[in-house]
Amino acid sequence: MSPITTHVLDTGAGRPAARVPVTLEYQSPRGEWQLLAQRHTDTDGRIRDFLPEDYALKPGVYALRFDTSSCSKFFPEVVLRFRIDDPNQPIHVPLLLSPFSFTAYRGS
Repeated sequence: MSPITTHVLDTGAGRPAARVPVTLEYQSPRGEWQLLAQRHTDTDGRIRDFLPEDYALKPGVYALRFDTSSCSKFFPEVVLRFRIDDPNQPIHVPLLLSPFSFTAYRGS
């Protein structure tokens, strides 16, 4: 499994959000954003394969950019930025999407 994973739950519809385009980016020490991967959520709303299992994460700031236009009229895009201090810990960042709000957290 990738060292960074995510899933999207469409809480308004009461089901996982399938086929949502998501990009994973890394902010370089100079502040520039680098694209690491582009994927779509699977039928269970998950992305387990952003990066190879043996990919060496670097400490720093990462971003998940969700194209939520297919499952939200109010939020066409959600961007979640998070910091990784210990690159040896796997990171799971779920997105729970409602019609007029969203929640994210660090999962396990």
